[in-house]
Amino acid sequence: MDILKDILRKNDTKILLVVLDGLGGLPHPEHGMKSELEVAHKPNLDDLARRAATGMTIPVDYGVTPGSGPAHLALFGYDPLEHIIGRGVLEALGIGFHMGKNDVAARGNFATLRDGVVVDRRAGRIPTTESSKIVSKLAEKIKKIEDVEVILRPGKEHRFVVIFRGPGLDDKVSDTDPEKVGVPPLKAHPTAETEGAKKLARIVNEFVRQALEIISDEPKANGILLRGFAKVPDITPFPEKFQLKSVAIAAYPMYKGLTRLVGMDTPDVGETFEDEIKALENLWNDYEFFYLHFKDTDKAGEDGDFKKKVDRIEYFDKFVPTILSLKPDVLVITGDHSTPSLIGGHSWHPNPTILYSRFSGLDDVDVFTEKACSRGYLGIFFAKHLMKLVLANAQRFTKFGA
Repeated sequence: MDILKDILRKNDTKILLVVLDGLGGLPHPEHGMKSELEVAHKPNLDDLARRAATGMTIPVDYGVTPGSGPAHLALFGYDPLEHIIGRGVLEALGIGFHMGKNDVAARGNFATLRDGVVVDRRAGRIPTTESSKIVSKLAEKIKKIEDVEVILRPGKEHRFVVIFRGPGLDDKVSDTDPEKVGVPPLKAHPTAETEGAKKLARIVNEFVRQALEIISDEPKANGILLRGFAKVPDITPFPEKFQLKSVAIAAYPMYKGLTRLVGMDTPDVGETFEDEIKALENLWNDYEFFYLHFKDTDKAGEDGDFKKKVDRIEYFDKFVPTILSLKPDVLVITGDHSTPSLIGGHSWHPNPTILYSRFSGLDDVDVFTEKACSRGYLGIFFAKHLMKLVLANAQRFTKFGA
């Protein structure tokens, strides 16, 4: 039963959700068995934790490692187990590509192969200008396979999007990205016994075969890894679901795609986090709900770079006074998922969370770390419930029942 539509009310409060991508970490044996948050010098975040309620959010379910899509959906108040959204859709929407009902999109990585084995899943994070040229070369030579149109668009750095457009395609196809190095790329296989899935798997494998021939002489980007084959799903728009005029402030295409999918406004805000902060300030009078995304913590965690992740946390900390100067009625600072540098990828561990408002309550947490937040007032809870706590703190709920 969804009681929100019965108890939601409008007011003039401002809500700001700040997501430090991949924020959470783990104790690292090479750094005194401390996490990145425990090592980082972050006086502003620690001070905010002392004045707020804290806790830990579980993105999807106990022990489940989430992708960025479901992890963000949960933060936006959707059940990620009910709304399955493929990475390809998010990437396509993120670059502004309008998908039709016969389209299946996949997120692509350029990768480095040596003797047929993946040695770098991100091709050294080649610059966007370089990867765009490679995408153009592929798009020039691969336009159609069987009766299916192949559409290629560049993303950011090593990422790109491929859209397969044609009749009878089923998106139930496995990834070709093994998500680890030291092994060959995978073949696409149908994950459902449908003719459409078999057809798409066949076309994907042929696309990869042709693409590898075309880029075989590239020094870094001589491989292609595809994942997240998906069609566009139906989903209730966020502004309608929560009665909030909403804007997403994010530089990376995938996050623009997700927020477009849920109906938030997604203006172009530049390439850097400084650009995002300026956009936040400029847009502050025009919206009620603001989503602000910080990517660098996740990138460092995925690269297994503990010191870099510490540095990025410290860098973000310098912007906290600017964020507070806007005087949001409710401010949340959290992660979508944990990306411990110890693991070098996403993990299932809960995310440290700050919820700051006049009504949030206090606890005895005096630093913003995983260990401290696990003792916080909010407890350890599923991220899909966070928006309800946010709305309550914004006094956007009336009383339920007599």
